Amino acid sequence: MKFTNQQIVDTMKRIGVVPLFTHDNAEEAQRVVEAAYKGGVRVFEFTNRKKNSYDVFVHLLKQRSNYPELMIGIGTVMDGATTKKFIDAGADFIISPIVKLEMAEVCRAHGKLWMPGCATLTEIVTAKENGAEVIKVFPGSVLGPGFISSIMPVVPDLQLMITGGVEPNEKNLSAWFKAGAMCVGMGSQLFTKEILAEKNWKQLENNVQEILGIVKRLRGETL
Repeated sequence: MKFTNQQIVDTMKRIGVVPLFTHDNAEEAQRVVEAAYKGGVRVFEFTNRKKNSYDVFVHLLKQRSNYPELMIGIGTVMDGATTKKFIDAGADFIISPIVKLEMAEVCRAHGKLWMPGCATLTEIVTAKENGAEVIKVFPGSVLGPGFISSIMPVVPDLQLMITGGVEPNEKNLSAWFKAGAMCVGMGSQLFTKEILAEKNWKQLENNVQEILGIVKRLRGETL
């Protein structure tokens, strides 16, 4: 199924959490994606951090019948050529830890969401002016919720995804959403070493469900 950019943005906003994950074993990556999907995730970022990430990503896309409502994109993309490669493979969106305008051009040409990583207001405004509908604030653990609450009045229509150091607990999540985050990205804090080592997919599903429940409650209180 093909998703529009607006559908992806709306789903990110509605769910509030975008998991990010990488693995060099295609079957295990698939089990992780399926557990997250069963837990309620509908937008998933697979990150391009392994030598065979492209092959694993293609495998995940071939299994889409197992998670028909899932919007799956690629993260840790650093240049235009890699952007084009993953778009051609079928990525629903492109996420990067940096602002590189050649990536914006490729995404624009193919009608795909480009979500660049920014750490300053100048980078954020530059990204927005070059077509970024959703901007990844990275690293969140360094910048902190205070950074978000400070910049929102300056550029009030920002749609920000906080990534890097987001913790799966009510206190941390509350701080980000109260500051103005549209959603958060969550990686190793969600896909723990213990869960992966034990292949405890049911526990992962339960954890995802619990975190999405926390976010839903928080956003119900703050919106």
